[in-house]
Amino acid sequence: MKVLVTDFGFPNLEIEQEILRSTGAEFASGQYKTRELLLPVVVDADVVITQFAPITAEVISAMSKAKAIVRYGIGVDNIDLEAAKAKGIAVANVPDYCIDEVADHTLAFVLGLTRQVVSNCVTLRGGQWGLATPVNGMCALRDRTVGVVGFGRIGREVVARLRAFKCRVIVFDPLVPAQEIEAAGATAGDLATVLEQTDIVTRHCPSNAKTRGMIGRDSLSRMRKGALLVNVARGDLVDPAALLEALQSGQLGGAALDVFNPEPIPAGHPVLSQSNVIVASHIASVSVPAVRKLRETVARQAAMALRGERMPNIVNGL
Repeated sequence: MKVLVTDFGFPNLEIEQEILRSTGAEFASGQYKTRELLLPVVVDADVVITQFAPITAEVISAMSKAKAIVRYGIGVDNIDLEAAKAKGIAVANVPDYCIDEVADHTLAFVLGLTRQVVSNCVTLRGGQWGLATPVNGMCALRDRTVGVVGFGRIGREVVARLRAFKCRVIVFDPLVPAQEIEAAGATAGDLATVLEQTDIVTRHCPSNAKTRGMIGRDSLSRMRKGALLVNVARGDLVDPAALLEALQSGQLGGAALDVFNPEPIPAGHPVLSQSNVIVASHIASVSVPAVRKLRETVARQAAMALRGERMPNIVNGL
């Protein structure tokens, strides 16, 4: 048996190797992130572990022995789930490893925008004492309405944190009953309500055919002038060209982005020069406990698949 790790962002894979040693499987790894590199190495793997590599239908077709694909992360948008299902390959993720980290990062972004933390820091370092923005660029969350798109594990934790800041919260999630949202202390609304009636919009939904490009020119034009946008979910939920236009025109008052389309964000991209934008390099999920839980859970699920056991976090209906 063989386990293949297609790509990883950790210093080493000692945690995974230790957990998988008892299976007796061969362990192979690399940084195989292109079609040309992936096709030859997946052929004889019994389990494929992946992080960001594009596991397309063509790559899955080349797998002759695979029982499972396990992803380092919550989202599985880099894997063709239907192609894997058609071939009988179970796909699993780690849905619960960084909930508090991402929720905390979201609040850090919201507060960074409403309190102008970054712009005032930059101004002071430049030798200027005083406000970096007009007074109306700073506000208390108590006086704002926040829209939360997606009420899964992370969205719920974001709402719980926002309630402590006394703001009104409107949640859109078509898969969650309104009573459940109301019980959490928020108001349930449709997407139009979130866009048109909130001062800050934060997104916590997966990337799929229904959500990609959800925030484009039309959506941005419907938001309140000067509203703020936070995205710690997936970069392709937001049209980058439309985002830049809205920032430059003043339709958006600011944005905070942990993710972008494409990633890494190209050097010199105009969004990077916008003074009303906070950016981070897809780090919202990171903490020592979270990363360790991620790696251990992935390795344990891979070991289960090798032993013929059902993995607990299968996402493609097998």
